[in-house]
Amino acid sequence: MSAAFTGANSEMGIEFYRGLMAYIDHFNKQGGASGWKISVIPANDGYNPLPCFKNTVDFVERDDVFALFSYLGTPTTTHILPLLQKFKERDTYLLFPLTGAEPMRTEPFGKYVYNLRASYFQETGGLVDNLVRVGRKRIAVFYQNDAYGRTGWDGVRRALARNGLALAADAAYQRGVPYEHDFTAEVAHIMAAEPDAVICVGTYASQAAFIRDLRDAGHDTPVAGVSFSDSDKMLEILTLEERRTGRSYTNNLICSQVVPCYEDLSLEGVRFYRELMDNYEGSDVVSSQNYSPRRFSYVSFEGFLNGIMLGEIIKRMADAPSRDRIPEVMNSIRDFDLGIGELVTFGPNRRQGLDTVYYTTVVNGHFQPIRDWTGWNR
Repeated sequence: MSAAFTGANSEMGIEFYRGLMAYIDHFNKQGGASGWKISVIPANDGYNPLPCFKNTVDFVERDDVFALFSYLGTPTTTHILPLLQKFKERDTYLLFPLTGAEPMRTEPFGKYVYNLRASYFQETGGLVDNLVRVGRKRIAVFYQNDAYGRTGWDGVRRALARNGLALAADAAYQRGVPYEHDFTAEVAHIMAAEPDAVICVGTYASQAAFIRDLRDAGHDTPVAGVSFSDSDKMLEILTLEERRTGRSYTNNLICSQVVPCYEDLSLEGVRFYRELMDNYEGSDVVSSQNYSPRRFSYVSFEGFLNGIMLGEIIKRMADAPSRDRIPEVMNSIRDFDLGIGELVTFGPNRRQGLDTVYYTTVVNGHFQPIRDWTGWNR
């Protein structure tokens, strides 16, 4: 696993790792699958493509890993896709990266990747369709200027075109900027177009900074983000800013998610996740950072579901685990129940297991499911 454990997106990487390891530790303590247990090698890439590339070469050539698993981020993950082709004779596959970008889902590299989550096109398409349905047709985009941001930007543009509309405005920023960065110029540029809503395709620090500067400029325009923004961390930052300044920063926020709300106790998968997270003792990756883990989060829940899927793969080939059996096993996964109300299905022409996108807004200090979009009627 290559992910950001330091740098501007480090808390997302740590949360993701915590979630998957909470399940994998449980899997191993239960005896694994016919005695086979799972070992995850975490390597820090700081959310930068070159370290991720080096980590991947080391995993394959030095460590001879069974699979690449739960990579985090589009700019890093897309950078290593040619390596999957290079190492195809070794049957090297990437399982369940935390990215909804199209290169993981299309030729020439999609054949080496198995995705669990919905795509960014599905997330941005749903956001646009719901906003347009309530009369918000002038939609602007604030995005990270790399493969991740451009994929989201393109998803918004395509969804608007399906509705006979075009982007009202857009503005980009460079990957890795901290929360302290000043986005007043980007805010002024976007708001000059008088948008009804702004869709952000960024990380938690940059998106929080944009929202802060937007609200400080006197605009209460709805701001929507996608799952990779790590909504829980973004909300934590904005809540602290509210306490510090006495201003409001958490109204009119929307975020798409690729897993259900972790407070929906009607779902067996949510109850299982919360039970294991409450009993998880932690890891060296977490203890080595100056970081206080969150009890629950959308990001750790996604990691947790990834862990369950990896365990299921091992169970299905426990008689003789082998990399070349990964496609066979993945194609056998049909209507697999994670306990989240949607069944996972893969197949020869289906490399993405889930399609549902969930929409949330801030209620009583937490992102909660949106039950009715009419609250955003224009």
